[in-house]
Amino acid sequence: MNRDGRKIALIGTGMVGMSFAYALVNQGGICNELVLIDIDRRRADGEAMDLNHGLAFAKTNMRIYAGDHQDCRDADIVVIAAGVAQKEGESRPELLRRNAEVFRAVVTPVVRSGFDGIFLVATNPVDIMTRITYELSRFGASRVIGTGTSLDTARLRYLLGDHFTVDPKNIHAYVIGEHGDSEFVPLSQVMIATKAVTSILADGRNPYCIEDMQRMEEQVRTAAYKIIEAKRATYYGIGMALTRIVRAILGDENSILTVSAKLCGEYRERDVFVGVPCIIGRSGVKEVVELALTDEETAKFHASCELLQGYFAEIAAC
Repeated sequence: MNRDGRKIALIGTGMVGMSFAYALVNQGGICNELVLIDIDRRRADGEAMDLNHGLAFAKTNMRIYAGDHQDCRDADIVVIAAGVAQKEGESRPELLRRNAEVFRAVVTPVVRSGFDGIFLVATNPVDIMTRITYELSRFGASRVIGTGTSLDTARLRYLLGDHFTVDPKNIHAYVIGEHGDSEFVPLSQVMIATKAVTSILADGRNPYCIEDMQRMEEQVRTAAYKIIEAKRATYYGIGMALTRIVRAILGDENSILTVSAKLCGEYRERDVFVGVPCIIGRSGVKEVVELALTDEETAKFHASCELLQGYFAEIAAC
């Protein structure tokens, strides 16, 4: 591990990986060393050059260079954005089969390098790819994290803020479950400051209704499909989500973020990696935060976990 605690290795210099790297450079102060690793070394070299040429305009003194898996040995975080992109109309299980092979060639050499930091996975389907990383690395569960529903949660807060004309930073709401079609919004946990949205909906003096919430939940769930249809891929949002998670880890913030984490009895689920609110700090996942879900919300969560268990069982059988 890097002695000053601020080295990141990025595996995969596609649009997601480089959106993350670009956000990292522009936000500044998060890390001081970034190594870019890609099966196409020439591309990694070019991306490193391009970023370095803009450092004069950035609020950072980062060292950026292309490298290989051996450069992960003293990294604090290895971010995995490698993999094949989701095609228009392609389901996440279909994408899973193609990306599982990629990870077998990525995780093992990183571990062999002597890396003992934290894995942060962005590749979709992220919950399954995070679990595959965990199984291949044999790291402790707290040190293997996926981006989970962090971006979905940001999308939700943006929509709620626009709807209620409130700064999204003052809205507390989560998307939980699979980062995919079975994700959902526990409406019982949506708060504007300290006021429950359920109480706002029950107040007949305003125009807000439950149908508004259902429409926003559907918008969040289908956002990636619409973006892929329009521009073939999503990358800016997830790049910024990765940057937020990395900042929480390296800054030991103890921030609550909805990442993909292993459940060990929380929500009465075990072994599944799924998007849930977690306290994130220097050691990774410090604690899974259990929300007080309603019976209906609990049923939705278990159904999402069951789906993920089935996906993993399918790939494990291959």
